[in-house]
Amino acid sequence: MLATLVLTNGRFYTLDPAKPFVTAVAVWGDKILAIGSDDDMKSLLGADGEWVDLNGRTVTPGLVDAHVHFQGVALQLQRINLVGLSIEEIQKRLASLPDGRKTNSDHWLQGRGWLQDKWPGRTFPTSADLDKVLPHIPVFFKHKSGHAAWANSRALRIAGIGSHTPDPPGGQIQRDENGRPTGILFEDAMTLITDHIPQTTTAELVPAMRQAQELCWQAGLTGLHDFDGRTSFRALQILRENGELGLRVVKNIPVYRLEHAIGVGLRSGFGDDWLRIGGVKIFADGALGPRTAAMLAPYEGEPDNTGIMVTDKEEMLEKASAASANGLSVTVHAIGDRANHDVLDVYEALRREEAKRLKIEDWHAPGEFNHQSSIINLRHRIEHAQILHPSDLNRLARLNVIASMQPTHAITDMETAVRYWGKRTPYSYAWRTMLDSGAVLAFGSDAPIESIAPLPGLHAAVTRRRLNAFPGPDGWHPEQKLTMREAVHAFTLGAAYAAGQETRQGSITPGKLADFTIFPRDIFTIPPDELLDMEVAGTVVGGLFKYRAW
Repeated sequence: MLATLVLTNGRFYTLDPAKPFVTAVAVWGDKILAIGSDDDMKSLLGADGEWVDLNGRTVTPGLVDAHVHFQGVALQLQRINLVGLSIEEIQKRLASLPDGRKTNSDHWLQGRGWLQDKWPGRTFPTSADLDKVLPHIPVFFKHKSGHAAWANSRALRIAGIGSHTPDPPGGQIQRDENGRPTGILFEDAMTLITDHIPQTTTAELVPAMRQAQELCWQAGLTGLHDFDGRTSFRALQILRENGELGLRVVKNIPVYRLEHAIGVGLRSGFGDDWLRIGGVKIFADGALGPRTAAMLAPYEGEPDNTGIMVTDKEEMLEKASAASANGLSVTVHAIGDRANHDVLDVYEALRREEAKRLKIEDWHAPGEFNHQSSIINLRHRIEHAQILHPSDLNRLARLNVIASMQPTHAITDMETAVRYWGKRTPYSYAWRTMLDSGAVLAFGSDAPIESIAPLPGLHAAVTRRRLNAFPGPDGWHPEQKLTMREAVHAFTLGAAYAAGQETRQGSITPGKLADFTIFPRDIFTIPPDELLDMEVAGTVVGGLFKYRAW
């Protein structure tokens, strides 16, 4: 068997303990044929094969974003980006839109990225702020977190939202002192408006995803775990059917589609190396930014606010039990310490159900599960796990629950976390604690909330500081920092394990898929702050260069 591609003169960090570092790799088709020295690998090259001299560049297993909203990423490229803008800057941008976009009352203007905590007084905007510029067309702008939205009066009227509109279950309409809606909607209250916005069609989404895929390759990504809905799944299937899907995608199922998934017999892992079923996604609570993350104790300075539980514990267990019994893993969005506590209680009960169903005895003590068991292998996850009560810090490992976390959230949120969580922050974004407890880390970006590029995530994981060195050279809660190897592991083998694909992906090992991320310099030895000045040199997926900068 001769190689179709040979990469030599590189610095390959394989993450394979049998041979952790090599200088060359041989590929046959879409799989790794062999790893070793330059001469040995070059001797395997077939007559029609390609030889690439990496000229000392560094190579890791292909990086995978374990939490992304790919439809959101694709559509954000076509909508108004509000990240980093003040209210005045947003108004100026809206005023500069072409007249046709400002007067077409049938067209919804959408965008994302506003963040009131970066504004003077940290006060929420109002519909009046938008009405000054765009009174005639409906405007709907999502908060950076995606857990709140800002609408103008035209949008509120279309949705029929007024003083007497009740808060929906799992949501809240912000009101002024007279009970009138301000234009801010929290959590499930956003659906009061989104139900009136024409939905993006699959035909519209497919070309947008093609563009977003190019962005992913340039960022060094070879795969992602998607958390959007049916339209996203349909568009991904069309790309797959057309031979255009060049990212390895794990598609998670929104819980409101659970009955349909069970009805047609879908199970976690169904699919192929390009597109496969992941788990069932449940929302436990909100987010830190709009202060809707569910907390055991109130937010600092807000004695009446403990956040919003979007799904209560009983309903979560009901849905999780149904999913597990039908071969579907479960993944739950949980940010606040109350939400994480409740989710862990649900998973503890679920692991007991699974053990009873399979008639095994792997329990060492109440609440403690032997996660080394190979019998119960559904890869349950918590998405975000941003703050945990101290008594819950070791429970993910005991229950074999994956900590799916996003390092850049800590860098973005640190000031907000200190302001509203106070003395609780040592237990927030606790990557080191999770890893040392024995939990599997899978890292992602939560794009489009944060940039989909993994280099900022790697930088955040190993420094816990911003590029301007804030909050100091040691970083924020430096005891939670990771090594570069640990951070890369979370973007590779950790993500592969979360998808049940650790035998196919995640390390540069003969027989595994030939997915590589190539860097111009050695990310394991350079000063960490230089990571943010670096651009990815190349991305190989299935033995083919999808992006190459030289």
